[in-house]
Amino acid sequence: MAGSTTKRRSAASHQHSQGTKGGKAKGKRRAWRTAATSDRHELYELAVQNVEFEVDFIDRVWRTHRGRLASTLREDFCGTFAASVEWVARRSSNIAVAIDLDASVLAWGRKHNLPKLAEEDYERLDIRKEDVMRDRIEKVDCVVAMNFSYYIFKRREELMKYFRSVYASLVKDGLFVIDAYGGSDSFREIEEERHLDGFTYVWDQNHYNPVTGDVINHIHFRFPDGSEMRKAFTYEWRLWTLPELQESLVEAGFRKATVYWEGTNLKTGEGNGRFRPSTRGEACEGWIAYIVAER
Repeated sequence: MAGSTTKRRSAASHQHSQGTKGGKAKGKRRAWRTAATSDRHELYELAVQNVEFEVDFIDRVWRTHRGRLASTLREDFCGTFAASVEWVARRSSNIAVAIDLDASVLAWGRKHNLPKLAEEDYERLDIRKEDVMRDRIEKVDCVVAMNFSYYIFKRREELMKYFRSVYASLVKDGLFVIDAYGGSDSFREIEEERHLDGFTYVWDQNHYNPVTGDVINHIHFRFPDGSEMRKAFTYEWRLWTLPELQESLVEAGFRKATVYWEGTNLKTGEGNGRFRPSTRGEACEGWIAYIVAER
């Protein structure tokens, strides 16, 4: 692990990349983009998500920790369930359960993401408007909660309840995979822009309360014609630290919680997109990490 303390991964960028910060941007240039003609969910998927990378990572940690690949995946707080679609498309043996409480977002996913699958594969994707806390009889190999979605649980007892429910939902050798962000910049009230094809993504850390750890973050989108989609998404979270998360996972019953820390490109000082198990990180301005909890 490189010892650089430069800004190697911006917490404000709110994304997983494959290397440099701009590495996730996808799609063709669309000069016609304006606030009035753009879809916030499409922009989010282009700017924030890289589901191919996430599924690659899930496969890798399963090979590392269990010597096999998972076949059943539950995507909590799934939103437009792009990761679940990628999971089902990856192998004909893969089954996904996608869970979210927002019916409108699920409807968007059904219209825009579900058609990416062949019709005969639809039965391997179970889309549910449910609470992630709900007790379930069926067990899955792997549960994922990405894009810091579980930060919505602000009190420790709420977080513990969620972690325990996940533990109960996993098979005996199941894995729970989450991401986290932090670094000195994550405690600041700042904005960061990233210029992508046809639009600018703005991560707005609007409010931070050091007494409670509560944060309010917004995503805005700006366009070449000067128009702006303000507060396209708003998140009211608690900014959890890695030690808090690891300790809570173990207390919830998990045998072990391993942090996967991103390496550093020695030439640029930025993240190199390669996440490896580590007990030591860098005191940089911003970072994104994964935690893999073993049942």
